[in-house]
Amino acid sequence: MPKTWFITGASRGFGREWSIAALERGDAVAATARDTASLDDLAARFGDRLLPIRLDVDDRAAVFAAVEQAHAHFGRLDVVVNNAGYGQFGMIEEASEAEVRAQFETNVFGAFWVTQAALPFLRAQGSGHVLQVSSIGGISAFPNIGVYNASKWALEGFSQALAAEVADFGVHVTLIEPGGFDTDWGGASAKHATPNPAYDTFREKAAEQRKARVSSPGDPAASAAAVLQVVDAENPPLRVFFGSAPLGIATADYEKRLAGWQEWQHVAELAQG
Repeated sequence: MPKTWFITGASRGFGREWSIAALERGDAVAATARDTASLDDLAARFGDRLLPIRLDVDDRAAVFAAVEQAHAHFGRLDVVVNNAGYGQFGMIEEASEAEVRAQFETNVFGAFWVTQAALPFLRAQGSGHVLQVSSIGGISAFPNIGVYNASKWALEGFSQALAAEVADFGVHVTLIEPGGFDTDWGGASAKHATPNPAYDTFREKAAEQRKARVSSPGDPAASAAAVLQVVDAENPPLRVFFGSAPLGIATADYEKRLAGWQEWQHVAELAQG
């Protein structure tokens, strides 16, 4: 059976590639973007199986209207993809209040609103799959993108709770946690805080660390085959890495966490009284 998708941030990167992959196999896609002109070529190619919707996910009312429009147009929703987001660069001390709030408005609240808007339809039909595009930065954290890390950790937290809440309705939730991919996440769509000269030396060190982590960026087009396997799985995972690097990063990070917790367990027990 063909699936109906609702994909945010479909103008480029993962959102565009996954839209194309779904459409090429005969699925229908409601694709949202701030500028739907970026979807004109797909509309010409795939016709009425693509529904372009102009949307800024920061606007809660607009999100609910967009999800309702997609459901009314296609009659159902099977896969809801929260892909819209961007990277905020800057040390924690450098980030302004406006920058922190804007990052959370898009990366956290945008996904929250789409999820809330879609759930009544998914519950009513007794099926559906919510894909939350997180990051290896959603389970680990790296200097100079701490605000971004915080937003993805928030996404991870509410999505894990959500998965338990909706399982009995036949609805699945999957957190996709990519490593470095050749998208414009760190380029045109990124935001940068005003640098504080006190961090200039460490900034260079952090840049070298990031370069080492993302030595061979993945191809967003190649990720399409992976996402199709996830949505077609009978029992999809709660979490899945995209790319070869994240597993090593997560393993090393969690080993350090476990060692630290074990080392200080005597203090934990002392605190219990």
